[in-house]
Amino acid sequence: MTSLTGKVAIVTGAGRGLGRAMAEALAEAGARVTVAARTATELDRFVAEQREAGREALACPTDITDAAAVERMAEATVERFGQVDILVNNSGIVATTPLLDQEPGEWDRVIATNLRGVYLATRAVGRHFVAQKSGKVVNIASNFALQGVAHHAAYSASKAGVLAFTRSMAIEWARYGIQVNAIAPGYFATDLNADMRADAAATEKVLKAIPARRMGETGEIKPWLLLLAGPESDFMTGEHIVLDGGQTVR
Repeated sequence: MTSLTGKVAIVTGAGRGLGRAMAEALAEAGARVTVAARTATELDRFVAEQREAGREALACPTDITDAAAVERMAEATVERFGQVDILVNNSGIVATTPLLDQEPGEWDRVIATNLRGVYLATRAVGRHFVAQKSGKVVNIASNFALQGVAHHAAYSASKAGVLAFTRSMAIEWARYGIQVNAIAPGYFATDLNADMRADAAATEKVLKAIPARRMGETGEIKPWLLLLAGPESDFMTGEHIVLDGGQTVR
């Protein structure tokens, strides 16, 4: 298992689902972790659990679309832990609306959370990475960025933007010893798709589109995150790893 002892990580969208699982993986590997999301109670619960396990974590309620709030998140982490080494950009929302029915406000909310938030967090934390000439950025995209999916134009566009942003920043920051990579998950059983999973017909339709005939479990993303957050990936940048049970390549 990758050791991240002595490292400090920030995970956005860490209150539940994949974000929480990834924050747990980083903490279990030895990193001190700042967890950020809108809901403070979920973050406080994570910090309490880590304290019981003898680990140190910081809860930082943050609106990822607010530039000033994101800057405070980065500064609070450095003030508390003295450094920051890993950024996991995980915050995201989904809209399942046909384009002709989609109001501009809904489109803007998806783009703001899924793409603007990645830009804001990477810029805020990246200043510290550039100054120390090291750092790991792991952006959470989606397999929807790689295929056409009806009723998901805003989500797919935002996640495709995340992949393009990943490649651009990998080139821009390679000279500083910073690696920028991405993970593109498919369907994982999380709170984000709980309503869909409660619908048997909808779930059956999704599973038929996945060659593995199942959704991913949150623990299955952990080893790939640790690879991209640890020293084993120091010569890997601008890449993305797809975890979707074969859905993209069917």
